[in-house]
Amino acid sequence: MATEPCANSPHKALAIVFYKPLELHVRALDMVAPQAGDVEVSVRYSGISTGTERMLWDGTMPPFPGLSYPLVPGYETVGVIVKTFGPQANAAGLELGDLVFVPGSYSFQSAQNIFGGSASRLFVAHDRVVKLPQAIGIEGVLFALAATCYHALSLGGQRWPLVPPDLIVGHGVMGRLLARIVIALGLPAPTVWETQVLRSEGARGYSVIHPDEDNRRDYRAIYDVSGDSHLLNTLIGRLKMGATGEVCLAGFYKNDLTFAYAPAFMRETQIRIAAQWKKHDLDAISRLVHEGNLPLDDLITHTEKPTNAQTAYQTAFSDPRCLKMVLDWTGTTA
Repeated sequence: MATEPCANSPHKALAIVFYKPLELHVRALDMVAPQAGDVEVSVRYSGISTGTERMLWDGTMPPFPGLSYPLVPGYETVGVIVKTFGPQANAAGLELGDLVFVPGSYSFQSAQNIFGGSASRLFVAHDRVVKLPQAIGIEGVLFALAATCYHALSLGGQRWPLVPPDLIVGHGVMGRLLARIVIALGLPAPTVWETQVLRSEGARGYSVIHPDEDNRRDYRAIYDVSGDSHLLNTLIGRLKMGATGEVCLAGFYKNDLTFAYAPAFMRETQIRIAAQWKKHDLDAISRLVHEGNLPLDDLITHTEKPTNAQTAYQTAFSDPRCLKMVLDWTGTTA
């Protein structure tokens, strides 16, 4: 990893750049000029995603429009508004000094913004940021994953009353958030499967077991957040026979998924894919956090400075003790 000092320019920022798979640099990049309605955010923290961002890192991301290198990753950013451009931000209730969540940006000229949030400062449209309580601090980076979980549950309010998950597969940070949101919504506590002993602890009001220890075959709704493309037949086999059970694929899968038709046919299985969260999902998570119903503590386990980004990414993707790695940009000049 190489680090380049950031020039003293009003339109430059220090950013994480993937130049190609497994090649990371911290570079000063030219920024796109801010537009009317934008806010300038001085970044404090950015999270590293072990799903989509891992695939960008190792080159296994399935092709999609706009995907190319070099790129600036990151869509889990927390920072402070230090400037506004035009009256729109103030009309929306945003002020200088507000702590905000930023779900990525289109700030940079010389790299793809996929997803453009891992940098020392950003220009972002005012209606893309979500105002956070000042006290939330670093835990605000979890809003994107929490919104993903909420979207899987509700599809933006289109699935009420929903059939809540009675089984969640995976007890990483997303599985924990999903279980906590289920409980925050007043729904019955789910069972969670986890195969790694190091990740089996830390449950809050629900049980975590190894799948080999679970004899149930009458689940109604199974939410998979593991990203394991080989599990589908196993999960279908755990649904209640003779009922319309559902498997919700809420992770991100780099390999094609297949399943045996006959077992799914006998159960009239529904297989649902939960896509990307929307702004209303972020707003819903913000309300749950503001109201004190959704705790975000004990989920961020590791932090590093951007100068140690190479170590940070390797740890995030290889150490089972690392639930969530966050880059700490505080004190980074741009």
